[in-house]
Amino acid sequence: MKTKRSLFLIIVLIGLTTFSSDIYGQKRQKAPRPPKKAGTETIKLFNGKDLSNWAFYLKDQSVDPSTVFTIQNGVINIKGDPFGYMRTKEAYSEYVLNLEYRWPSEATNSGVFVHAQLPDTIWLRTFECQLKAGNAGDFVCMSGATMKEKKGNSIVVPKMAASSEKPTGEWNSMVVTCKANTIEVMVNGVLQNKATGISETKGHICLQSEGKNIEFRNVYITRNPQGRRK
Repeated sequence: MKTKRSLFLIIVLIGLTTFSSDIYGQKRQKAPRPPKKAGTETIKLFNGKDLSNWAFYLKDQSVDPSTVFTIQNGVINIKGDPFGYMRTKEAYSEYVLNLEYRWPSEATNSGVFVHAQLPDTIWLRTFECQLKAGNAGDFVCMSGATMKEKKGNSIVVPKMAASSEKPTGEWNSMVVTCKANTIEVMVNGVLQNKATGISETKGHICLQSEGKNIEFRNVYITRNPQGRRK
């Protein structure tokens, strides 16, 4: 009798152990990673080492661009003076631009240009996604570029939400989605502006030199295969 009872208890214990292992084993399993969206490609505009993918333009052309646009500790540093910009050598359309920026010492003024048209000039035909302190997310329609949201003679289309910028010294994220004839700008995860009916849908991407030092890192775009370069 004792032998039968002992065997019964052993069988019950084995069953409970197996059941418990199955349950807790399932809980410990990591959730599968979401599959990468088919056909999406990532292009690093800044490789963290050099600025070989970029061209430069300064208002004062007697100044060597290498003294204004530098790399320090794997980060792009733009001096802010003289006025100008660095731009991608390639032109792009249909993409999502991701980047991070910060003001090392004093928050002043800069911008990100999308769909910038050549030739190089201090006032490109382009859309500026404003980085000016307190106004990050404004659009500036430069040199005749236009959108449905532009009112009258004003070239500025104010952002839609309260400032989502971080304090001086902290990194901010900006995501600019260029799709068909629209542009959306997010700053630190907050949708700040949306443009529709834009006049330019292809062009270069620029980082502006204006004001004082600003830093950029993790500058890249993602796009579908149909988002072709010129």
